[in-house]
Amino acid sequence: MSGQQVEIVEVGPRDGLQNEETPLPPARKVELIERLLAAGARRIEAVSFVNPRRVPQMAGAEEVMAAVPRREGVSYIGLVLNRRGLDRALEAGVDEVNVAIPATDGFCRRNQGCSVEEMNDAFAGIAAASADAGVPISATVSTAFGCPFDGETDPERVVEVARRAAEAGAVEIALADTIGVGVPRQVADLVERVRKVAGGARLRCHFHNTRNTGYANAHTAVEHGVTVLDASVGGFGGCPFAPGATGNIATEDLAFQLERSGLHTGVDVTETARAGIWLGSLLGAPPTALLGRAGVFPSGGR
Repeated sequence: MSGQQVEIVEVGPRDGLQNEETPLPPARKVELIERLLAAGARRIEAVSFVNPRRVPQMAGAEEVMAAVPRREGVSYIGLVLNRRGLDRALEAGVDEVNVAIPATDGFCRRNQGCSVEEMNDAFAGIAAASADAGVPISATVSTAFGCPFDGETDPERVVEVARRAAEAGAVEIALADTIGVGVPRQVADLVERVRKVAGGARLRCHFHNTRNTGYANAHTAVEHGVTVLDASVGGFGGCPFAPGATGNIATEDLAFQLERSGLHTGVDVTETARAGIWLGSLLGAPPTALLGRAGVFPSGGR
């Protein structure tokens, strides 16, 4: 495992902000993205094309995409949940599209207003249109480890969603612990199950640290061959439709853990921690990340 490259997808500008009480204007979101670029982020989930009446923190997606720096090697991801969102994302010029497909009906109906089966069908149409536009699409299987409404998630339901997403053209499939209930044993089991049906799609994992298992889960995912992980600067984040869901694993803390384990991320943990502290000052909430308080080791390192 030592020497391996692990890609961190920075989700702070989208997942990190969507559950915060203080909405940021587009200009501040762009500044956050610029700070993350300076800290080494290269894949950034920048915006969400959802109804701003339901998630006001995500308003201004088009303005953000019109103002972000366009650089070689930098890819901006837009989250969409339906065909209308896809049309907006393509018009705004995203580099990648991501679609969330819950593995449980309880969460799917509350978050997206449809059943899992209906969302699977919708993804097929979204994926076909995205392919026609030449934009790669990924699928995030949310509530893959547990649901706030339906309880334990049947692993075979996760496998079925992943299989259908891969068959529809997803180039990457993310397993998301939306409410932070997963443990390493589950991670190892789900990764191996989903790998068998993913075809050529890469596997990615998205963990929350709600119950202090997120970083152990991330380490387990990497040990089982996952090379792409989501994380949010400062550890901000949560889901407005999942009661009690708290922040994502923090980019700076995750990168420190991986780098100290002999893996490479390309992330400057000190600069990322500074970005997290700056973001916390705007939101009126301190980061849950610890690296900004403790500092790197040895001191003066990345």
